[in-house]
Amino acid sequence: MAIQYEPIIGRYASIEIGGRACRIYIEEAGQGIPLLCLHTAGSDGRQYRHMMTDPDITEHFRVIAFDLPWHGKSNPPVGFHEEEYRLTSDLYTDAILAVADAMELDRPALIGCSMGGRIVLNLGAHHADRFRALIGVECADHQTSWYDTSWLHRGDVHGGEVCAAMVSGLVAPQSPDEYRWETLWGYMQSGPGIFKGDLYFYREDSDYRDRTHLIDTSRCPLYLLTGEYDYSCTPEDTERTAAAIDGAEAVIMKECGHFPMSENPAVFRDYILPVLEQIRAAG
Repeated sequence: MAIQYEPIIGRYASIEIGGRACRIYIEEAGQGIPLLCLHTAGSDGRQYRHMMTDPDITEHFRVIAFDLPWHGKSNPPVGFHEEEYRLTSDLYTDAILAVADAMELDRPALIGCSMGGRIVLNLGAHHADRFRALIGVECADHQTSWYDTSWLHRGDVHGGEVCAAMVSGLVAPQSPDEYRWETLWGYMQSGPGIFKGDLYFYREDSDYRDRTHLIDTSRCPLYLLTGEYDYSCTPEDTERTAAAIDGAEAVIMKECGHFPMSENPAVFRDYILPVLEQIRAAG
């Protein structure tokens, strides 16, 4: 039997992020409107593989997912061993724009989940002209911290397993077991202290309640999609955020948790396809 290749193509690129050269891993599939995908904290771009292998999406969209430095197949910058990794709003924003510029993407649409969903609001407030549409999955302008991150990087605890254990409850009970464990595997593989460093952004450096009024959805449409089982970014958090932004569209997804594109791709497909069709119809 002949080997069956998936349509995903992966490549490496040297891109300057935050003033430092970084070796970035990028996957893509499809053609048409560029759709830049942002993974969750402590994971990587494999979370979007189901969208990249869906012909109803890739027929019209060039789906692109990259691993942030320190994540997945992307290397940390030279000298990483001499510092503590901490993701900030400025560094995250710079990484996204740097990748878009390096790939010469013309006003891509962008989808981000969890911390990738949070940064969408900063992009909408300050860089709306760079994007044709923004999709925030599990997105809210702020959440109060409710967990101790010191457990995520300790010498007496297996970092990957404790990271996966902490997020395991965020997967909806209806999610197929195969994809539940695939999602958690990404967390088990996270580098030492990386999930903790991402949560610095998510918990300490991304209170965007002061800038939602700057988001103009007439310049760049904003779509917010949140799973009904998400207790990190709750449906109430997302609805509160959408209410503060004129023209923002919020949908609460049934049978979905915090990682809908990877934990239950079939259900997420029913929610994301209509959004993508709206973006395509807008031209």
